Amino acid sequence: MAGVEKRFGTTRALRGVDLSLRSGQCLGLVGRNGAGKSTLVSILSGLAEPDAGTVRFDGQPAPRVGDIEGWREWIATVFQHSMIVPDLSVAENVFLGNTPRLLSWPRMRRRTREVMREWGLAIAPQTPCRDLSVEQRQVVEIVRALARGARCVILDEPTAALERQAAQRLFERVRQLTDSGVAVLYISHHLEEVFEICQDVVVLRDGEVVATAPTASLSRDDLVAVMVGDVEQTTAAHAPPPAPAGSGPAAGAPARDDSAPRGEVLLAVDGLASDAARGRLSGVSLRVHAGEVVGVTGLLSAGVATLGRAIAGAEGYAAGQVRLHGRPVPPGRRDVAQRAGIGYVPEDRRAEGFVAHLGVAENATMAITGQLSDRFGVLRPGRRTAAAAPVTSRLSLVSSGPGQPAGELSGGNQQKVTVARTLVHRPALIVAITPTRGVDVASKELLLGSLADAAASGRAGVLLCSDELSDLEICDRVIVLVRGEVFTEFSRPPFDRDELIVATEGLTGTTISAVYGSTEHNGAEEAAE
Repeated sequence: MAGVEKRFGTTRALRGVDLSLRSGQCLGLVGRNGAGKSTLVSILSGLAEPDAGTVRFDGQPAPRVGDIEGWREWIATVFQHSMIVPDLSVAENVFLGNTPRLLSWPRMRRRTREVMREWGLAIAPQTPCRDLSVEQRQVVEIVRALARGARCVILDEPTAALERQAAQRLFERVRQLTDSGVAVLYISHHLEEVFEICQDVVVLRDGEVVATAPTASLSRDDLVAVMVGDVEQTTAAHAPPPAPAGSGPAAGAPARDDSAPRGEVLLAVDGLASDAARGRLSGVSLRVHAGEVVGVTGLLSAGVATLGRAIAGAEGYAAGQVRLHGRPVPPGRRDVAQRAGIGYVPEDRRAEGFVAHLGVAENATMAITGQLSDRFGVLRPGRRTAAAAPVTSRLSLVSSGPGQPAGELSGGNQQKVTVARTLVHRPALIVAITPTRGVDVASKELLLGSLADAAASGRAGVLLCSDELSDLEICDRVIVLVRGEVFTEFSRPPFDRDELIVATEGLTGTTISAVYGSTEHNGAEEAAE
């Protein structure tokens, strides 16, 4: 790319961007939410046309926008949100859009089986994709991209829905690609991933390339400083630099007195059981007190998200009871749970977090419209904007104004809209499921700080369900689920990251060396990594 510019109305999304990607290179692309990464991906995928500048492959002009086949010969994009068709088989998804003129199902299945074997996966070609794990679906997407012979691959937040071990397997596959001469553009908010597999990194800020350097020449702090820039110093009061993992509460979280007595029991969960596909629950019980942040973590299949959704009333459960302030909350009734005082930050913001065509202020205040109406039941836009402004300002939400549709915002700012809707409601209990997924470093601190602030008032409690271990730094206690059951509890911060990782695998410190000592992993440290 050379001198690429792109405008959306008065917004300059890209400003003279230069970017080069070599054969066999894994290039990291990082930047804050709204920096222009998504726009750049759209242009490199042939979905949008730049207003100025050029895109070339091997010195030749890129195909025109709309020439799908022309772009597929050069570049393939694996988007953050799955593009797999669940009701089609693995083979049908692999050859989707690339079906041979002379259709031969045995040949397509045989080729699919060969490619899967090359990736070390025993996935039957005729398996419906709805029956695959998240990791397996992602591999199908990558295989589909490579089956077309593309020489460049864009991976957009590829580990967002993967467990740690699955992410490590993905890294090995990325190395396979670059070793074979494929060029990879790797986009991630997880900077440790960029340092692990990318030779070089490009930093976008406000639509401009502000740094290009070998990853070996930078530290994490260097990279964060370049991403954030001087313009972000105004947010320092809300979001100081993050503390190292395992060193205590996250930046932005109020200091806590461990000797202070806990408040009343806000949430009581007893014997919760569920057969949900996303993760079963087998008799889970827990308590959350007023003024307390309780974390729940575990592998994706451990039932962490199921627990959060069940407590928030977003889905039902087979047995058990959820009580708020001692009063039962019926299962599967999100409306009743909200009226009872349970706020909810969902795992999938696109499906449950906001209404894309409604404005920022309208989304943020949709749970309190009754409070904003006048005595004749009329809801005035000015009151809605005024109610949303304090929270959206505190979260540093970037938009063209309160009326901008939420669907036009970057992913990170859409997440801020989702969290703002919960905070504006001022609930007694906030259930947040992976609230920082897909957001940049500074935004992560603002979001976590806002949840910690809600609990610090002493009136609210927070149940933070996340497999992002850095999220748990704001917690007073952390409960670990293994296969749908409470495995252990960490009762006093700071929490040791390695101990948390070991616990999520269903292991204790006394068994870790026995389990891994005789395997290819050499010792507890490598096993934890």
